[in-house]
Amino acid sequence: MKKKILIIGGSGFIGSKLIDFYLKKKFSVFSISLTKKKNKNIDNLKNFYFDISDRNKCKNFFNKYSFHYIINVAGYVDHRSFFKKNNNIIESHLLGTLNTVFNVNKSILIKYLYIGSSDEYGLNKSPQKELSREMPNSTYSFAKMSSAHFLQMISRAENFPSAIARIFLTYGPGQKENRFIPQIIKGCLDDAKFNTSSGRQLRDFCYIDDVVKAINMVLLSKKSVGKIYNIGSNKPIQIKKVVQMIKSIIGKGTPVYGSFSLRKNENVRLFPNINKIMKEIGWKPKFSLREGLIKTIHHLKKNK
Repeated sequence: MKKKILIIGGSGFIGSKLIDFYLKKKFSVFSISLTKKKNKNIDNLKNFYFDISDRNKCKNFFNKYSFHYIINVAGYVDHRSFFKKNNNIIESHLLGTLNTVFNVNKSILIKYLYIGSSDEYGLNKSPQKELSREMPNSTYSFAKMSSAHFLQMISRAENFPSAIARIFLTYGPGQKENRFIPQIIKGCLDDAKFNTSSGRQLRDFCYIDDVVKAINMVLLSKKSVGKIYNIGSNKPIQIKKVVQMIKSIIGKGTPVYGSFSLRKNENVRLFPNINKIMKEIGWKPKFSLREGLIKTIHHLKKNK
């Protein structure tokens, strides 16, 4: 019997890559999204469109369908403050997680994997470790952390087979052009002047293929139940050096450093310790930043 997997947030960058990965692995793939994409009819893929924070819609869906695996990569990034009408981001992440866990058919479920965020660590000193006390400093990071804590609680208290993959910055072909690396690539390809921050921030960028492989290994591992795993490249780099590398590969473009200020309470040094996933799960990143950037640049050139 084919294993059935549900990707919650399947229309997003990581979600769409996970769908492609599991279709190639011959899973029966289901996807829940808010945004409809122009998909061809694909064997072994069923798309559904609704908001998982809607309790009744979740209940009706899970009454009809059961899954061996669920990956929850739903929700959106929004760093606006709570008082700027941003309380709905908590509903999107936390309430959506509560609804799916409550209604899922637990009799056949092997693993529920929640995709967390490096933002949960907030102003924690780097390299961040999984046992560090989270210090969320935005509504978004609080929403992600709350979902992770709920899943760990339900795993300890009621043996629910959940795990958390806490990813740092991910990039690669197919990412939206409003994200950092695609923005810089586009500016350089257009040989334009473009604004950027001072670039002194230290960050970790992990190529999408490495991230997808890590997520799959955490999903399938029997050791991962109830645990959190950081996913990153293990090679932090200054933002300015990333911009310079992209400009060097493309050969043109004029970044204007210091045009943007850092966000309030932004952690200047944000990168993970990934010893836990390497030791317990056996995953390690394969692609260097330069290799990943070349692949991403080629994709954007081709689709310009």
